[in-house]
Amino acid sequence: MDRRKSIKALLIGTAASGVLVEACKNSDKKAIAGSPDATLYADRMQEEIKYLKKIEAGEKFFTEHEMATIIVLEDIILPKDEVSGSASDAKVHEFIEFIVKDMPGHQTPLRGGLRWLDMESLKRFEKAFKDLSHDQQIQIVEDIAYPEIKDPLIKNPKKVKPGMEQGVAFFSKMRDLVMTGFYTSEIGVKDLGYKGNTPNQWNGVPDDVLKQYGYAYTEKELKECISFS
Repeated sequence: MDRRKSIKALLIGTAASGVLVEACKNSDKKAIAGSPDATLYADRMQEEIKYLKKIEAGEKFFTEHEMATIIVLEDIILPKDEVSGSASDAKVHEFIEFIVKDMPGHQTPLRGGLRWLDMESLKRFEKAFKDLSHDQQIQIVEDIAYPEIKDPLIKNPKKVKPGMEQGVAFFSKMRDLVMTGFYTSEIGVKDLGYKGNTPNQWNGVPDDVLKQYGYAYTEKELKECISFS
């Protein structure tokens, strides 16, 4: 699976087949096949291609400091284990960079949340979040990772500490983006065990069913069509 293509397909949407008449011309197919972007843009409309290239060619939104903080945070949310790689292995931070440029409404909450995280780190440990020890980072994350659950069936829910509300909102958004980015990556898809549309092998109608209805395959059919064991 081409992860970048999958992400863009989720964000932009799939074009209706009736609009793609021009893509059926042989000359167009040859041009697409010879393009370095053939895999990524082969099923895109021209408007989509221009839009995607504009986003990719644009300036980066996150600073180096912010991106380093996101990488630390994404691996706390989804670390590497014995089954699959971490969020950073799946390059989830690149997905988040794409998202904030494609959906600008995420920019202020994420930048503000990263700023809040550093201010909280400086207040507690006199260092930026990315420079803290892992244990110190977890101390802060523990205070914002569990929003107050307002469910009467849950006894003694963990309450949000005063002053942590912005951090909780930021972490919830970041967690959603990390999980989305990871499970649209090649690593995440393998982690799910999803195989997608894979070719099937059919050995034909079972012999007992053929006999029941008085049918049988000819030697030619068996040779040409029923070739799987």
